Amino acid sequence: MKKIRRTMLFMPGNNPGMLVNGSIFGADSVIFDLEDAVSPKEKDGARILVRNALKTLEYGKTERVVRINALSSPYWEADLKEIVPARPAALLQAKVESAKDVLKLHKILSQQEEQLKIPIGSIEIIPLIETALGIKEAFNIASSSQRVKTLFLGAEDLTADLQAKRSKKGWEIFYSRSRLVVAARSCGKDVIDTPFTDVNDLEGLERDTRFAKELGFSGKAAISPRHISIINNVFSPSESEIKYAQRVLETIEQAKQEGRGVVALDGKMIDAPVVARSQQVLTMVKYIKAGI
Repeated sequence: MKKIRRTMLFMPGNNPGMLVNGSIFGADSVIFDLEDAVSPKEKDGARILVRNALKTLEYGKTERVVRINALSSPYWEADLKEIVPARPAALLQAKVESAKDVLKLHKILSQQEEQLKIPIGSIEIIPLIETALGIKEAFNIASSSQRVKTLFLGAEDLTADLQAKRSKKGWEIFYSRSRLVVAARSCGKDVIDTPFTDVNDLEGLERDTRFAKELGFSGKAAISPRHISIINNVFSPSESEIKYAQRVLETIEQAKQEGRGVVALDGKMIDAPVVARSQQVLTMVKYIKAGI
């Protein structure tokens, strides 16, 4: 089974309190941040804290991801030197703008894994797409490497690059969201939405999260533990969705046994997309119950 990522919680890599408590917040994944959340003078200390957290702290079924600094920065090589031996599940690669960016990291990771006798390809790459060029190149990025199983939208840097004003309504990122979903889904990949940055507006968070789900996102990032339960709830199938999915598959199975080619439920035809959606719902339930 693949890892479910309804919620991915950012935690500053220089915040020992959050690192220690990362597994208790209920997020499917935690992202130890070595980039934007850490000033240049604190990066060395943050790397050590994150490395030690990865090696010594128990996170249970919570996935551990590390956001490294962009390959255009002077910090990423030191990030990899400290972090790769501690074997995070994935690296969130900042400011990805092309397939070449991903392939460069892919090659370096393969070399390090071989040297460390870590299974080649075991560390996933999650491209963080947060520039206009990155949005334009989204399909090529999604299809660039077998390590890429998920795309990630970063709206704050993106809107600055677009020279647009970030808003709660999100119209300024509507096209970018849609393009990223299409790019990811066309490659069979998942896609994570940008965080909702108003920590106290929980109603706004729920609206934004529901809209992201309607667009086709797999999950949403969070910058506050307060947001996790709402995001998890939105991206989890409801009881009515589960019951309907079960009825769809039961009806299809019964039709097969009876040799019927045309199938209807509650007066509506059951076609292939309805069956596929029902299978997705029940698979999601299985993932959630398994805690993976």
